[in-house]
Amino acid sequence: MLTVRKSQDRGFADHGWLKSFHSFSFAGYYDPEHMGWGNLRVINEDRIAPGTGFGAHGHRDMEIISYVLEGNLAHKDSMGNVKGIPPGDVQRMSAGTGVMHSEFNHAEGQTTHFLQIWILPNVTGIEPGYEQITVPAASKRGQLKLVASNQPAEGAVKIHADASMYAGLFNGTETAILALDPARKAYVHLVRGRLNVNGTPLVAGDAALLEGERQIALESGKDAEVLVFDLAP
Repeated sequence: MLTVRKSQDRGFADHGWLKSFHSFSFAGYYDPEHMGWGNLRVINEDRIAPGTGFGAHGHRDMEIISYVLEGNLAHKDSMGNVKGIPPGDVQRMSAGTGVMHSEFNHAEGQTTHFLQIWILPNVTGIEPGYEQITVPAASKRGQLKLVASNQPAEGAVKIHADASMYAGLFNGTETAILALDPARKAYVHLVRGRLNVNGTPLVAGDAALLEGERQIALESGKDAEVLVFDLAP
C-alpha cells in the first residue's frame, strides 16, 4: 500500500528567522495521525535566515541526520566538533547519553535550507558520536546511493538504528528500483522537482508512505532529488 502525504498538508511554523515544514508532529505542531512512520520520527524542512540559528540545546538517544540543500550549516557540539555542512554532505549525530549542539547560518544574504531527520535508535545509552561525509552528485545521478545505514558501508554514515537512507537524482529517462521486504516500512521524501513513485506522481515536498510493498520504482523525474528510507515496521 502506498499513501501520499502532500507537501501542503505538512505542519508549518514561521518564527521569522526560521521557517519550517514538519512532516510529523514536532514542537507546536501536533497531528495524532502523523507521529512518525516506522522508526522515522522527524523530517523537518528548515530555512534559516542569514545570521541566525539554533542556540545550544540538548538531545538524548536519537540518531539525527542533517542533509543540506542550499547554503551552509555551521555545527558546534559538546563533543568538540566545529564543522560546516555544505550541500552534498551528510552529517550524522548520535545523541546517546546526551549531547549539546548549536546550528547557525553565518552567511550574509543567503538562506540555509536543509532537512533535519530524526530516527529512533535500536540501542540506547551509547556514547555520543559524530560523522560527516561528502556524497558527490555523480554518485546519486540516476540511482539510489546509500548514505546512512546501520551496517558499515563505504560512502555512508553509520546510524545506530534499524534503518537505511538513500539519496538520488533523477531526470528524464533515469530510473531506479529498490527491493523491499514487505514486512518492513518505507518512506520516500521528494526534496525537489517531480518524480513518479510506483506510478504515483509526487512534487517537491510530497512524501510516499509504503507498507506491504516489495519494491520502490522511481521514474519520470524532472530535476528530482529524493530521499528514500527503508525502516523498521
